[in-house]
Amino acid sequence: MDFDVVISGGGPVGLMLAGELRLGGVDVLVVERRTEIDPTLKAGSINLATGEALYRRGLLERLEHETRQGMAQVKAMLSRAKSAPPPIAGHFGGIMVGLDLVDFADPAFRDAGPAANLQLVGQQTVEKVLAEHATGLGAVVRRGAEVTGFEADDDGVTVFVGGDRVRAGWLVGCDGGRSLVRKLAGFDFPGTDPEITGRQALADLDGADALGLGWHRTSTGVYVHGPLPGRILTVEFDGPPADRTSPVTVAELQDSIRRVSGVDVTVRSIRSATRFTDNARQATTYRRGRVLLAGDAAHVHSPFGGQGLNLGIGDAVNLGWKLAATVRGDAPDGLLDTYPVERHPIGEWVLEWTRAQIAAMRPDPHAKALRSVLTDLLATGDGATYLAKKLSGVLHRYPVGSDHDLAGKSAPDFEFTDGSRLADHCRDGRAVLIGARIDDERVRPAPGEVVGRPDLKALIRPDGHVAWAAEDGGTAGLEEAFATWFGTRNPSHRIFA
Repeated sequence: MDFDVVISGGGPVGLMLAGELRLGGVDVLVVERRTEIDPTLKAGSINLATGEALYRRGLLERLEHETRQGMAQVKAMLSRAKSAPPPIAGHFGGIMVGLDLVDFADPAFRDAGPAANLQLVGQQTVEKVLAEHATGLGAVVRRGAEVTGFEADDDGVTVFVGGDRVRAGWLVGCDGGRSLVRKLAGFDFPGTDPEITGRQALADLDGADALGLGWHRTSTGVYVHGPLPGRILTVEFDGPPADRTSPVTVAELQDSIRRVSGVDVTVRSIRSATRFTDNARQATTYRRGRVLLAGDAAHVHSPFGGQGLNLGIGDAVNLGWKLAATVRGDAPDGLLDTYPVERHPIGEWVLEWTRAQIAAMRPDPHAKALRSVLTDLLATGDGATYLAKKLSGVLHRYPVGSDHDLAGKSAPDFEFTDGSRLADHCRDGRAVLIGARIDDERVRPAPGEVVGRPDLKALIRPDGHVAWAAEDGGTAGLEEAFATWFGTRNPSHRIFA
């Protein structure tokens, strides 16, 4: 084999997956057609679940600096505004939810540690940091190249990269919504057809002060101005764009702004612009033999709610350690098949969430009535807290076969009696065992008891999710949980308190 795994696509999802595989000791080639990071305006923030994943891999400090820079830009723009909007916890189709309404004492908002401070981080920044992370761990990233085809068999995959043939054990398509890997492998990709044309840009605008900041729904569509200077987004419900690939022109963007807002804004120049739509589709499974999908290759949807990047990073973190164990040969039977079992329902939720937002944004009387009901609900403490929990990812729970309150959830950033925190022990991609010991090098023992929960015993998977937990003083069920997720490579291993 030339490589254990070839990843088609070197965006944030492909690079996150490459890093996870390298932590598992796997040889990885990432093939990316772009020579540089795509500068097009994309996701501008990450949710709590993504922040935790990056924090556990030691990437927090690199991202925090960029967060401070982004917040400084936003604060500067808000300071020039006639009336600054109040802090928000998020939005649903442009219905803003006040931060002060959210009950952060809700048990779902378990201690995330410093990851909770990561919010306003641009997708390009995430991609840059992940590229440095993956290559620093030894992943090979080949830019300016493209996967043009492949042939899969029982023993592996022959991948055609330009004029080269690369032999690998596995191929993962992280190559976006129009994934060639998905198409050639024959994955079913059902869903709903688009009905909008959206345009998002960073532009130099004259007359933009008359637009005001934030989301605005009009009789002809929706527009969003800010929070970054020059950022403008329009949505028109006149069907999908006839052309998704040609550059957005000054005249096109200006006409759209004027049609939707009714304000005679002049676009002097465009720094970055893209079109988007609400095509919502999901592969029926994320694996066909030795070919897998992750990120937009597995699911596409409108950008509203900012879930695309977060969903893809979650795919990569879930898949990485399972595929690495499969490559090494120490995975229990069926481990890799738990990837689509765990991630497909979350992708399905995101598609439904974005479809619902489109329904609430339409410029018609029925949508107006729906927005009125939703606005009332989201103005309550319960409604605001529910939305914040959904958007942050804290409600995601995998079916791990244990009924403890923590089981299947992303683990809190526990503090241990030696002063360290859980994330400090996750950087090498190994599992962490709290309150017990096991003779297995794939598992790192916690350095002491959990502060405030001295009786807690827990097995934390490499992706940070709790595979098993107990607080009754025993380890009943731990050996079974270990066998489920890690197998019994060493039949003589012993688990003891």
